[in-house]
Amino acid sequence: MSIDRVATAQQSAYLLSQINQAGAKLDQTNKQIASGVVADTYAGFGDQTQVLQATLSAQARNSAYTTATSLASTQADMQDTQLSSLSDLATQLKKAVSDAVANNDPTGLMAQVSSIFSQATSILNSKDANGDYIYAGGRTDTAPVSISSLSQLVSAPSTASIFTNADSKKSVQVADGQTISFGLTASDVGTALMQSLKDIASFDAGGSGNFDNSTNLSGAQNSFLTSQIAATGAVETGLTAVTAQNGNVYNQLQAATSQQSTSDTLYSSFIDKLQNTNMADAATQLSLNQTALQAALQVTSTLNQLSLLNYMPVSGTAG
Repeated sequence: MSIDRVATAQQSAYLLSQINQAGAKLDQTNKQIASGVVADTYAGFGDQTQVLQATLSAQARNSAYTTATSLASTQADMQDTQLSSLSDLATQLKKAVSDAVANNDPTGLMAQVSSIFSQATSILNSKDANGDYIYAGGRTDTAPVSISSLSQLVSAPSTASIFTNADSKKSVQVADGQTISFGLTASDVGTALMQSLKDIASFDAGGSGNFDNSTNLSGAQNSFLTSQIAATGAVETGLTAVTAQNGNVYNQLQAATSQQSTSDTLYSSFIDKLQNTNMADAATQLSLNQTALQAALQVTSTLNQLSLLNYMPVSGTAG
């Protein structure tokens, strides 16, 4: 060792490494405060990397479920309005038949039947915002009711033959392992109503019909319409039940949306704790890192300035 040095090469190397470490920690803390995140690579999260990746993945799935559930809720809500309208049409049909029997006057009945058919067909062939037929099952590009007039309904070989929808129904996955079926098909919803309309229109077109030109009900007409009071009542009851079931599905979708929102809040909070910088802790750490770097620099500077000459005795001059 030189006589003018106290520090060894090993000591100098150690102090330099301490300066580098303190400087690196200070830079990291500054970066965390500036960026607002703990690290910009997964490697920077250490043993929390897998936890963070799993949570981010779960949040992404939950976000996809939320989007799909929102679309399903919108359709279920639309279906509720339309099913209520179909139920009202069944009520109108029952009242029209009942009034004809009660008043012994069928004039005007077929005008109401024709109007109800047109409104029901319009509802069953309605589209969503994307232009897809709502009640078409898997065949969303094809109108589920293939006819447009009451006369076509009468000439159809069967009520079932007028429906072109697929049997598949829409469903949505609202969470891992949880699916809700929300779609309805025109044949499921409208068959009973269309059957009643077909029965009445077919009778009117037959030899005992011609309601519009009948001032009073004949015996055959009275007997037929009386039977239709019960039939149209059953249609009304069935559509009311379908509407209620759709409402139940809508409530399930809303509950799923609420759960998804809660999950997203939990995921976001957890990710925030793992990923985002805690500014209060970072400010404290910044101060500590600055102090550590300053101390390392000061010790190194002081040590390098020391000389053995400072500690060697000075020989006195002989008198």
